[in-house]
Amino acid sequence: MTNGKSQNKLSKQAQTHDASVKKTVKKLMLIVFGMFGFGFAMVPLYDVFCDITGLNGKTSDVAASYNAVGIDTERTITVQFLTRTAKGIPWQFEPMINEVKVHPGERKTVKFYAKNESVSDIVGQAVPSVSPGRAAVYFQKIECFCFNNQPLKASEDVEMGLQFYVDLDLPDDVSTITLSYTLYDITSSVDS
Repeated sequence: MTNGKSQNKLSKQAQTHDASVKKTVKKLMLIVFGMFGFGFAMVPLYDVFCDITGLNGKTSDVAASYNAVGIDTERTITVQFLTRTAKGIPWQFEPMINEVKVHPGERKTVKFYAKNESVSDIVGQAVPSVSPGRAAVYFQKIECFCFNNQPLKASEDVEMGLQFYVDLDLPDDVSTITLSYTLYDITSSVDS
């Protein structure tokens, strides 16, 4: 009789344990699927967050309007220009001037040079980034070649303009801004 009771007790414990394991497995599966979904949602959420805050050096891809509110001649900001081409794009791509001094609120125009050194027509797209990242929201592009695709025929070259100003609200501890462009070959996505 005691043997039957202990088997009954063990059977109930096993059933309770099995139910507990199944419940835990279900919770873990929900967590895994939730994390997987959250991982996919992170990219668009991160892009929206960076667009709003200027975090990570992302600049706006929309032209800013220039309203001459004033120029802070007491401050001088150094704006440096860097360029690079993504792997596989046979272009020469460089700023025509490496840096410029600008007062906050002052409009400046600089030029960049690009040459398609291949035997094929290529469409390029420049993607800007600003460093330090927190300065991105204060760097305002009025006109920029980065707003549009840049189609160049084989061996063709072009000067591309950038017109910008640095917002008057740029934090006082920022005295140098680096604008970096990476040029990508987007020919296949444009041809489609």
